Amino acid sequence: MDPMVILSSVEESAAGALKKAGATAKDILGVGITNHRESTVVWDKRTGKPLYDCVLWHDARTMETSNALKQKLGGQDALRSISGLPISSYFSGVKLRWLIDNVPDVRSGFERGTALFGTVDTWLAWNLTGGAGANPRHITDVTNASRTMMMNLESTEWSSEAVDALGLGLTTGGLPEIISSAEAMGIVSNGGALHGVALTSMLGDQQSAMVGQRCFSVGDAKTTYGSGAFLLMNAGTKPARSTHGLLSTALYKFGSWGPTHYAMEGAIASCAVGINWFRDNLKMLKEAPEISHLASQVETTDGLFFVPAFGGLLAPHWRDDARATLVGLSLAHDRRHVSRAVLEGIAFQVKEVVDAMAADTGTRLSTMRVDGGVSQSDPLLQYQADLLGVQVQRPANVETTALGAGIGAGLGAGLWNSLEDLSTSGGEIERSYTPSISEAAREEQCAAWSKAVKASMGWGHTQ
Repeated sequence: MDPMVILSSVEESAAGALKKAGATAKDILGVGITNHRESTVVWDKRTGKPLYDCVLWHDARTMETSNALKQKLGGQDALRSISGLPISSYFSGVKLRWLIDNVPDVRSGFERGTALFGTVDTWLAWNLTGGAGANPRHITDVTNASRTMMMNLESTEWSSEAVDALGLGLTTGGLPEIISSAEAMGIVSNGGALHGVALTSMLGDQQSAMVGQRCFSVGDAKTTYGSGAFLLMNAGTKPARSTHGLLSTALYKFGSWGPTHYAMEGAIASCAVGINWFRDNLKMLKEAPEISHLASQVETTDGLFFVPAFGGLLAPHWRDDARATLVGLSLAHDRRHVSRAVLEGIAFQVKEVVDAMAADTGTRLSTMRVDGGVSQSDPLLQYQADLLGVQVQRPANVETTALGAGIGAGLGAGLWNSLEDLSTSGGEIERSYTPSISEAAREEQCAAWSKAVKASMGWGHTQ
């Protein structure tokens, strides 16, 4: 994706929001950024021009780079003790290494000291606070930095050991400053709709959703169903290390003086991404929400399973070589069964992450809070409740990622002095979903799903 398009979309969105609210920049106390966390941009600090397209979080071109690093460093978990992350094509450090190895302009830019690296929050902040020819802020917050594989999770500083291990030593001068998630970060000075407004917060999208859901206590958890699906649990002020395929990540740090809070996370690569593939590539749907209508027309998939591993499987399997797989297909199946299998495939993957989280923490969830655009699918959330065996709760406002960005901006601007000052309104439950199948039926379905997952592995190119 063209980073300039990302930048212009932010400007258009800001102008549209102000117009809809009947407000101007002078009415805004602070603005927050929330973003896809691992997507990677490299640009020339002299001109402000990107040196390559933004390499998106689910881009699988970096798989060979990931495999080579695993082999060189001694396995998938070689950097987990530093970064909390396994080596995977998913994370920014691998994407940056791929760019250096495959894009001559990127390599030469870092060699000359003219290239800058950043996730999307960094790219936006640099441009919003002046860009080329000014004195912009080259910054990222702890939540986004924790997704690069280059940050020491405990110190929240760049790790020279991890940077060198990834073969990224020449990028050191082009890495952004790591700051908190809510503080005075600069003034928007790009001449656009938000000119003159203080930039006061940056949060990765999934951490922002946790803030929007007000998951501020240890053990609070939510699942966001967006482009991918992401389950996070608040782990407190010390990193929680996983032995069951989950991630340790920064959750938030409010104020430069505040403690860093951490989360345990399970990331699933395909949610809306997979649904949109059936709409756009197979033309099976006219609009994405139609999948829920079709799925609700059949009581079961009649033995059909869909594993949405388009670019591999993330948590808890971490198999870059897996590919999307439809198994159990017969002449009796039609697009209604496929639609249900697609939604059930999302729910099965979340179930795997919940089980891994329970194995790591020794605690099982009592309820599941959800959000994100795909959480508006009633059939999906019923399947999720059935597979988890717990109640699933959907708030009236499912766009909690945006809400979290607003809360972060208010904290950074001093609107609230602490989390205790926040209003408890905004988290009202719109609908709850209660399990409707037996434990025996649940175990039978999950056993069949495990067979489908195994069938999806080994199809991607590896070396």
